Amino acid sequence: MRTITYAEAIREALAEEMRRDESVFLIGEDIALYGGAFKLTKGLVDEFGPERVRNTPISEASFVGVSTGASMLGMRPVVEIMFCDFLALAADQILNHAAKYRYMYGKQVKVPLTIRAAAGAGRAYGPTHSQSLESWFMHVPGLKIACPSNPADAKGLLKTAIRDDNPVLFIENKVLYSAKGEVPEGEYLTPLGSAQVLREGADVTIASYSRMVVESLKAAAELQDQDISAEVIDLRTLCPLDSDSVVESAKRTGRLLIVEEGTLTCGLGAELGFRAFEQAWDYLECPPRRLACPDVPIPCNPKLEALAIPSAQSIAAAAQQMFED
Repeated sequence: MRTITYAEAIREALAEEMRRDESVFLIGEDIALYGGAFKLTKGLVDEFGPERVRNTPISEASFVGVSTGASMLGMRPVVEIMFCDFLALAADQILNHAAKYRYMYGKQVKVPLTIRAAAGAGRAYGPTHSQSLESWFMHVPGLKIACPSNPADAKGLLKTAIRDDNPVLFIENKVLYSAKGEVPEGEYLTPLGSAQVLREGADVTIASYSRMVVESLKAAAELQDQDISAEVIDLRTLCPLDSDSVVESAKRTGRLLIVEEGTLTCGLGAELGFRAFEQAWDYLECPPRRLACPDVPIPCNPKLEALAIPSAQSIAAAAQQMFED
């Protein structure tokens, strides 16, 4: 094991997969000499050249469309979208083309396309550069979604995504880029569709993904001081969604809190909470609870932005309320 940042883990995954497979190439805005909006591809053009680290015009629809076609012809493109918010500009290519072609053409084509996008608030970038839109894409059959919370999973999940023969939306939380963590030496893969228990507990299950896992672990430590033992589950992927692990945990603890950075209505919490309702109702001490951003655009003001996003304190408070209802 060695300690590296989330951003370094992603860069390692890209470089290793490009060395392993010549069909892997990167494409996006300013990803070559500039190294991308958050410098995650810095230096890769020096090793692999401009044919495999390709700058594009500012047209998400065009280069996602081109990459979808390239994937169908045997390449493995990795697209960088500067901000998750800009996925809307390529919605037709993602929803109606990349996600549908394997269903439409059966065994005639594969679509090994990976789309990376930086999501989330916390940097005061305002309402059009701070959204978490994962729940939009959960509603699209044929599309896989990975949302790592730590450097080890960022590397392992990205390598798995690149090797997958289906389109994968790889969501990176921009606040996590500087976060450090232990990452194994050598080759490893992290499977899609497998949640992980990061902290065992007996009184309440907290299920989350991406940056909110970090806040949930902090909340669990706070709850321990209140003699509440919280189990924290990192979903890691939203499609496939490992709801079975969450349901089984909720059956043991009797309480389930689902935390996400996206807005509340029609979010992950609604889906996962209802699955728990269907499968674990007889085991629950109270209804599943959701904690998310209220249904408002993310504010520009840093103090207001902080109020809109779940924090360790608000997560701990929500969990405590489940023992008072």
